[in-house]
Amino acid sequence: MGVAALAATLFVWSATLNSLVKRKIKLSLFLLLGYVALHVVFVVRPELGGAAVTDAASPIRPFERLALTAAVINLLVIGLINPLRSDRVRDRFPAIVQDAIVIGALIIVATFVFREQLLTTSAVGAVVVGFALQETLGNAFAGLSIQSERPFKVGHWIRVGDFEGRVAEITWRATRLRTKSGNFIVVPNNIIGKEAITNYSEPAVPTRLELEVGVSYAASPAAVKQALHEAMAQSRYVLTSPAPDALLVGFDASSMNYRARFWVDDFERDEEARDDVRVAIHYVFARRGIEIPYPIQVEYSRDWPAPDAATLAAERRRVIDGVDLFAALSDQQRGEVASATVAKTYGNGEAIVKQGEPGESMYVLCSGTVAVVLEPDKREVATIRPGGYFGEMSLLTGEPRSATVVARGEVVVLELTAEVFRHLGAGSPHAIEQVGVLAITRRAELDRARSSARAMAVAEAPASFLARMKRFLRLS
Repeated sequence: MGVAALAATLFVWSATLNSLVKRKIKLSLFLLLGYVALHVVFVVRPELGGAAVTDAASPIRPFERLALTAAVINLLVIGLINPLRSDRVRDRFPAIVQDAIVIGALIIVATFVFREQLLTTSAVGAVVVGFALQETLGNAFAGLSIQSERPFKVGHWIRVGDFEGRVAEITWRATRLRTKSGNFIVVPNNIIGKEAITNYSEPAVPTRLELEVGVSYAASPAAVKQALHEAMAQSRYVLTSPAPDALLVGFDASSMNYRARFWVDDFERDEEARDDVRVAIHYVFARRGIEIPYPIQVEYSRDWPAPDAATLAAERRRVIDGVDLFAALSDQQRGEVASATVAKTYGNGEAIVKQGEPGESMYVLCSGTVAVVLEPDKREVATIRPGGYFGEMSLLTGEPRSATVVARGEVVVLELTAEVFRHLGAGSPHAIEQVGVLAITRRAELDRARSSARAMAVAEAPASFLARMKRFLRLS
């Protein structure tokens, strides 16, 4: 039986291409060779064993059977679990798990083979072994759990407690990590079993990094985000997919804080990636005139350039002159309207007016684009570009907003309130009536473009509208 097992082991050892099988199968070879040699010696010289080897009561027979059993168990486990014709290890059965199966099976068999000898010593032996190998067994079971649950593999970059590095080896007792400085950290497996594990290589290889930068309050958020995207796009470490992004995360004492988030394919190079992005941010900000402010604790003086009032007034007058709704007003009246406007800036996605809300003002778009949206289905029905206007019906009659107007990108608008028109109407009510006629005519044209309204309904609208306008603006 031993010779047959030895022949089978030699056949598997010579036929397999798996390096792990070749290494593990050597144990079966040594055990079987020892078994056959010991059996031959005691058959030839029975007096060396103190009793006939073939006698079941001989003390040699249990050890022979144990050696044969261990060799056969090792051969079966290693040969059945591992692929013999390819050099790889099954993911579900790493080497440490295979060793555990062999040892567990051998302990069960040995319990029956040495049942008489174990009865008197099992209790005392268990206590002694338990205390002597408490830490070793804890590491061994933790290593077995790591190999079976697979929270990380060799080559993964992980953090365990205060330790961080790439997994170089997982053994029964400990796991070895290679740090960024090139050193090895040997972490006992029982410590890993108690700590939270962060695996930077799973579930996908790309890892997201973040860095924050403070920017002066004078800088537009849209311009800063665009600059951050340009800087991240220039870095050789930043992946294009998943795409990087930039967020405004806080208002500090001396700066608005932005967070640049980007992905890298190798966490080991995270410090180099952050450095590369920071350098790119510095140069992009310098080219675009975006200031990274000094800390608030540092006192410094700076002469802020005052805005040119004449230039701003001229720009407002130019915008108002281009609005066809004010064509009936005199040059002086348009100047009064322009001087009474208030410039306001809105960011992307902000609602300038909301459908159903009361209003007494209109808006003229200076820069950017806005979308007219109907609630509640958020249906976009029109787009307004620079020089366009909206909200004139609320300005002239005080009626609730008929639609929501949302900024598409950063926009600048001039707001004009009803109080200005009341003041103009007190001196020239006819001119304000002409503005009302133009407004209702424009509304009728838009209604005809959107639907097939009847001609009589359009003809009756001006008189009713002008009456409401006079009541709201208190025109005589």
